[in-house]
Amino acid sequence: MDDVQLRVRFAPSPTGGLHLGGVRTVLYNYLFAKQQRGKFIVRIEDTDQRRFVKGAEEYIFECLDWCGLSADESVQNGGPHGPYRQSERKEIYRAYALKLVENGHAYYAFDTPEALEEMREKLKAKGSESLMYDHHVRSEMKNSLSLSPEETQSLLKENIPYVIRIKANPGNTIILNDVIRGEIKFDSGNVDDKVLLKADGMPTYHLAVVVDDYLMKITHAFRGEEWLPSAPVHVMLWQYLFGLDAMPAWAHLPLILKPDGHGKLSKRDGDRLGFPVYAMDWKDPFSGEITKGFKELGFLPEAFLNLLAVLGWNDGSEQEIFSLEELIKKFSLERVHHAGAKFDYEKARWFNHEWIKKLPAKDLLPRVKPFMDIPNVEDFTDDYILSAIGMVKDRCTLLTDFNQQLGFLFHSPEKIDVGAINPKWNEIKNTFFLEFCQAIEEENISGEKMEEIFKRFCSNKNIKPGEVLLPLRIMLVGGKYGPGVFDIAGMIGSIETRNRILHTLQLITHE
Repeated sequence: MDDVQLRVRFAPSPTGGLHLGGVRTVLYNYLFAKQQRGKFIVRIEDTDQRRFVKGAEEYIFECLDWCGLSADESVQNGGPHGPYRQSERKEIYRAYALKLVENGHAYYAFDTPEALEEMREKLKAKGSESLMYDHHVRSEMKNSLSLSPEETQSLLKENIPYVIRIKANPGNTIILNDVIRGEIKFDSGNVDDKVLLKADGMPTYHLAVVVDDYLMKITHAFRGEEWLPSAPVHVMLWQYLFGLDAMPAWAHLPLILKPDGHGKLSKRDGDRLGFPVYAMDWKDPFSGEITKGFKELGFLPEAFLNLLAVLGWNDGSEQEIFSLEELIKKFSLERVHHAGAKFDYEKARWFNHEWIKKLPAKDLLPRVKPFMDIPNVEDFTDDYILSAIGMVKDRCTLLTDFNQQLGFLFHSPEKIDVGAINPKWNEIKNTFFLEFCQAIEEENISGEKMEEIFKRFCSNKNIKPGEVLLPLRIMLVGGKYGPGVFDIAGMIGSIETRNRILHTLQLITHE
């Protein structure tokens, strides 16, 4: 495969929100492709029309755009191996399904839903642990293996609805060499006769994924470990249709687990525990319910990708913060874990906090602006906003935190926590602040100069700076938070600083 260009793919179904596990699959595909100078393909698996949800396809690409994981080939930008939407490839799959029938590897099945249900009930009554349509029951069902060729042709001519099933015969060992898990063996006797082509002419995932991977020249196929039970059917299809030498290298990725480690993380877990599991907000077109995503909650895409990358992989060092460029350079399938990784939302928030601290204010500005719900913010220059962001960013975990952390730099706080000042307030402090206000009446006194005056007053009046710094912070900010007090004073200016102090003194007086 050395002379063949590496090609990987992500093949989502447009059925709803994009789970963070799906984004991690995209990320691992993308990193591997970019590292090896290969191609990353996105194709849409929309063959199950009953589950198709309007708007879901567009949503998938919006999520990938936000993450910065753009495809080299897709339904959006085309490519040499299209169409990239499976519903537009219907006749291609049918031709391969018929070829399998012709070669004795698949068969027509004319069973009605009622007949299938009856078969399952009989198996239940016998105490069977398996309710599969397989080599044990196929001779009792209505299919081209149990019927004569003449009967089969007659039913086909009469347009009796049918599906095409793979013929999974017992007595063989099916071997899959997984890049992450090594050699995996399956007993063909435990494999059921999966439907390959449905009654509506659409393929199932099993047939479509194999045909598409072959025609799109996919060299490596990454997917979640929950697809391992389907692997023997896919290996058989590769063997029957194209030969095992043509099969891509497989890698079944570990699951992202619930915080307690018991089972795969689901939307229900996010709803129950109060954190997102989708990349972006998803609005259900039927119920109108909006499920929150990482983007709208204030996560940076850099942090989102970073946290997903290390959920199941590490580079062998203690490093935790990786840029996309670093991940491309360092990623390797050999260091992807076998076991599932527990999702920790607090750790996810930590990644975001680290990335907010890491990025310069100029990079944060366009990210923060959509979250800024601050009156009259448009009256300030970008330079002022940049300075404000730079001052508070180390104190923000989510982009939504900038609202509280920035607000007091643009307008006087609406509420002042005078309750935190009153217990230790006295006339000496009141006089101290009145005299301090007189000393900074002039405009354009810098924050450094105000700090110098403040400390001199403390020394002259024998007041410990700590006793008056907290009240000053509350006067300027409204509460016990924010960056350095005189950094704030320098930003808002001496006149605004004086006005806020005098306003708070009035409130304290009237308590």
